[in-house]
Amino acid sequence: MKIGYARVSTLEQNLDLQRDALQKAGCGRLFEDKASGSSSQREGLAKALETLREGDTLVVWKLDRLGRSLKHLVETVQQLESRGIGFKSLQESLDTTTSGGKLVFHVFAALAEFERDLIRERTQAGLAAARARGRQGGRPKGRDEAKRAAAIALSQDKSRPIKDICTMLSISRTSFYRYTNGQ
Repeated sequence: MKIGYARVSTLEQNLDLQRDALQKAGCGRLFEDKASGSSSQREGLAKALETLREGDTLVVWKLDRLGRSLKHLVETVQQLESRGIGFKSLQESLDTTTSGGKLVFHVFAALAEFERDLIRERTQAGLAAARARGRQGGRPKGRDEAKRAAAIALSQDKSRPIKDICTMLSISRTSFYRYTNGQ
């Protein structure tokens, strides 16, 4: 059975074009979402994936309707493949139920892995170069000694609420405790 999945990014957008294409492609059931592709909470996709059985094919109008990123797309299709489920994208003419479609998809997967490796290598090289110049990564401590001293002095007056001290010094409650616990 062919099961279709359609998605638009905003509530104002219309699913008609995708619905028509999926129905024309022979999809017996359609699942839909009106959510950003970057959203991991896509109820329609979750229901579609749950409904699919071995031998079924998930059909989308376009690749970007399924995956949040190339990595996510590759992972999703690989999970489908491991369950014996095919994948078809109408716009890209990609069909993993055929030998050629599998080949093209595996080339996509290899390119995605290559891209991830390059990003990881560049990041590691950048961090090593920064360390060689004496720079440390991470967020600066943000310790303001004047505010620390003021917080300690004001905390001695037990009648003054911590909330008021934080407001006066423009610091968070977390910063207040960080400043005063190390007295």
